[in-house]
Parts: sequence; C-alpha cells; structure tokens
Amino acid sequence: MTPSIEQLTPETTSNQAFNAKKKDKKKKKKKNKLPEAEDQIEENVKQSHQENEEIELKKSKKDKKKRKKENENNEGESEEVNHDESGEESKKEKKKKKHKKQKKEEENGEPIETANGKEDSVQFDDKEKVVVSGKNAEEAKYAPLKSFSNSKLPKNVLDCCKGKTLAFGVPAMMHVLNQRNGKSSKGKNPLCLVLSPTRELAEQIFNVLCNAGQACDVKSVCLYGGTAKGPQISSLKSGVDIVIGTPGRLKDLMNMEVCQLNEVSFVVLDEADRMLDMGFEEDVRFILGKTCSARQMVMFSATWPAAVHRLAQEYMDPNPVKVVIGSEDLAANHDVMQI
Repeated sequence: MTPSIEQLTPETTSNQAFNAKKKDKKKKKKKNKLPEAEDQIEENVKQSHQENEEIELKKSKKDKKKRKKENENNEGESEEVNHDESGEESKKEKKKKKHKKQKKEEENGEPIETANGKEDSVQFDDKEKVVVSGKNAEEAKYAPLKSFSNSKLPKNVLDCCKGKTLAFGVPAMMHVLNQRNGKSSKGKNPLCLVLSPTRELAEQIFNVLCNAGQACDVKSVCLYGGTAKGPQISSLKSGVDIVIGTPGRLKDLMNMEVCQLNEVSFVVLDEADRMLDMGFEEDVRFILGKTCSARQMVMFSATWPAAVHRLAQEYMDPNPVKVVIGSEDLAANHDVMQI
C-alpha cells in the first residue's frame, strides 16, 4: 500500500505563511523591548546619581556656612578673653598700687581712706583683714604696729612681750603702771578686771599675766569656783593689781565684801559670747555695775551675736573703737558640746 499524501490547498498555504509572519513580528517585538528596558534602567541610575550629587553639594555648602560661623564666634570669644585678661591685669596693677599706698600710710601712722570713711586696716592675706573703725579711729594711736619695738613701751613691759602675745595684758599692765605711778600695790584694791567664762581659761590668762607682770611688778590673782576660797581671799587682802576670775566665784567674794572693784577702771570681757551663752549675763551685769563708772572696756568675742552687741552698747562708749579680724559673719556651732 502506498502512503496517502494530503494535498495542500492554496488556502492552507496562505494561512501558514500568515502565521509564520505573525510569529516573526512577535519575536522582533520581544527583541526590541529588551534594549528599551535596559536603557530605562541606565537613565534611572544616572538620575539617582545626579540627585545624590546635588544633595552632597547642598550639604557641603551648609557645612561651609556652619564652619564660617563657628570661626567667627571663636574669634569673638578670643577677643573677649583678651579684653578680660587685660582688664584683670589692670585690676591687679591697681591693687598693687593701692597696697603700696596702704603700706606707706601704715608706716607713717596715717589713716587709710575707704569707701565708708576713714578706717585703719591691715591685710594679712587674701582671706583675713584687720579693720579698725569707730570713735577717732583715724588717730595715729590706733595705727597698726608691725612689732612691739615700735610701740614705745617701757623696757620692763617689753621684756614680757618676748613670749606669748598679750592682746589685753600689755594695755592692762600699762594702765596699772600709769595709775600707780611707781607706788606699790600692797594692801590696795585692784585696778584691772578680766572676766572669763571658764576656770581653765581664767588659769591660762593668770599664768600669762603672772609671768609677764614679774618684770614690771604687777601682781595678779585668779578667782574661780570648785576650790577653797581661803587662799584667794588672803591674796586679795594682801593687795593685787589685776583680778582674773569667773563670774560665779567673783560675785560670791563681792557679796562677802572681800573683793572690792570700785577702783577698777580697766575691764576685759574675754570670750564674751560664750560667757553669755553659759547664762552669766545677769552676773556680768552685776559685776560691771560695781566697777568705776569712768572705765575703759575691752571685749573679745569670736562671734558677735545680738546679746553681745546689746551688752557692748550698754556698758561701752556709744561709738566704741571696733577691731574686726576676718569676717563678722560667723556663729558658734551649738551642736558641739564643750567639755
């Protein structure tokens, strides 16, 4: 048998040709689409690069502006610092000149001018300063002394100054010598009184004044409680120049009419603030009331509370000479118990 061969008609051949053309077109379209997509990607990449470059340029411009401002500010600050330094230098120079002027005035015994008026001051260091103010504070006698030899004190008084400094001891002895005028104190009443808040301090003052008084024949006695009155009474009867005592024992002996203070014309209150804190204000007032009305009062106080200020106003000159060392803004610590 022979295989049958299907004869192709003209219609079928034309259809086949049409389909073949269609396939060719589709292939061409696909080929054309591929390069178009690649071109688009390249364009997008280029555009993103351009955008990034523009952003970086903007940032760099901002950074430049910021740096410029910082440099300008730094220059301004350095100028200000230079001005401040020059100002500080001029202040230092003024202080030096002022200090030299004060030194000359101190050497000549002249008063130092201050903003509040005439005051006499000595600068120990940057923190502490001695300021003298009050009645006639500008007088030469209140000018500061750099050494005891400049004080023109008698030789027998200066001999006691070789040891411990005697802030009120030297004036007390000079007062006694001027009042006694070379006469003996035997059998006579005291001329000076030193009040102390505690026995320990009274004994310390007595030891110093007793040793210092030997050179110039000034006798002292110490009166305090907690011990026999006999030896103290016999010392008073034999005659003394200076009485050092605590308020309680001194008041007892005064009530016994053994201790007479009517000739006392130089009174010292040592640690006045502590004396009032310990409740001796009434005793102090009683004792001061028995001393000579024409007297010189000296008060020493680490702090200056209202009670001490009132006492000073009542028993001292209305405008006393005041010597301040350091700051007045101090107060005792009441949380600490003193034994």
